[in-house]
Amino acid sequence: MAKNLEHRLAVAPMMDWTDRHCRFFHRQLTSRALLYTEMVVADAVIHGARERLLGFDDAEHPVALQLGGSDPAKLAEAARIGEAFGYDEINLNVGCPSDRVQSGTFGACLMKVPDLVAGCVAAMKAAVTIPVTVKCRIGVDEQDPEPALDALANGVFEAGADALWVHARKAWLEGLSPKENRDIPPLDYGRVYRLRTRKPNEFIGINGGIQSLEEALAHLDHVDGAMLGRAAYHTPGILAGVDAGFYGAKSEAFDFAALIDAMADYAARHIAQGGRLGHVTRHMVGLFHGLPGARRYRQILSTDANRPGAGPDVLKTAFAAVQFGGTAAEAA
Repeated sequence: MAKNLEHRLAVAPMMDWTDRHCRFFHRQLTSRALLYTEMVVADAVIHGARERLLGFDDAEHPVALQLGGSDPAKLAEAARIGEAFGYDEINLNVGCPSDRVQSGTFGACLMKVPDLVAGCVAAMKAAVTIPVTVKCRIGVDEQDPEPALDALANGVFEAGADALWVHARKAWLEGLSPKENRDIPPLDYGRVYRLRTRKPNEFIGINGGIQSLEEALAHLDHVDGAMLGRAAYHTPGILAGVDAGFYGAKSEAFDFAALIDAMADYAARHIAQGGRLGHVTRHMVGLFHGLPGARRYRQILSTDANRPGAGPDVLKTAFAAVQFGGTAAEAA
């Protein structure tokens, strides 16, 4: 299969963060970036409340479902269900280091069993017609990242994987918390670049520690795609530059007022269905990072939006506090 170079920029799957409300919000900022769900365990997809776990707004496309698991048959069934829900891609998590993931024998610990990962990919590929991809680390614990990543990559691509996204850090399953695993193991972008050199005909994407669109673009001199995680979540305004910077769209001033209107309408629909404003606005707190009035905007969303009965007007009140014509010295 030819590389899908449409996915030059992606927003990483992040537990407790990239839910459907976050993805709808991010999609208002970029029409082209590939968005990912939080990891959903295959057993939950098969046996759980599917609409709650998998439902999404059509506006989110292109959107990928990330699955967790290590049983090929269960992953195949979960992939079929995800395809039926309308997802554009199924991704297998081989990178999450959490205790819950380790106890379930999936996530980053699968780096130790590349043959099993390949079997999982083969089963999912046989079950669906949409792309099947993998997100992994460069290794775990005492593994040497050179043979460890090569073994994983060889197996998944031979099994038919359409892309491999690599978080350019080891995961330490013993001694580090999941949060520490996102910061303490050193980044080794060169290891991912070497994989891309060795496999020039496969899609290799890079993730880990990328702080800006400029850094992401620089990585594209060496790999096929770049994936933003915490930078996209904490400073989501940077996503407004993705379509022009990565996909050749016309560069023009972003209409933040239209964004706020769209999010207010979306929040109103969510509230009408029994949800709360804070479910939506918690993902928007960092939108105006660095602009005058951003502190007041954050305060309103962090307090008023979480009060019982809060409505979409709170979002518009918060937006009114932002000053687009102010000076850097006034920025919060």
